[in-house]
Amino acid sequence: MIRRLFYMALGAYIAVWVMRKLQALKPDHIARRAADRAVGLAGEARLFADEVRRLSAGRETELRARFGLDTLKETHYDVKDGR
Repeated sequence: MIRRLFYMALGAYIAVWVMRKLQALKPDHIARRAADRAVGLAGEARLFADEVRRLSAGRETELRARFGLDTLKETHYDVKDGR
């Protein structure tokens, strides 16, 4: 009797699990998950780009200070050929 009850409960659990997995494969669920992942990926890309900009600006400031590039040297151009 206990064995039958165990297998009946196991069968019910597996049936519910399979039904949930099959419902997750419906097109609207797949589209929603894809859209959510795309939005998440776009947000992560935006954060990555901001981080790259911040780090590159810091590195540029460091290099300008190291090589004394903060001041622009005045250059004279040749008027004849525009250089």
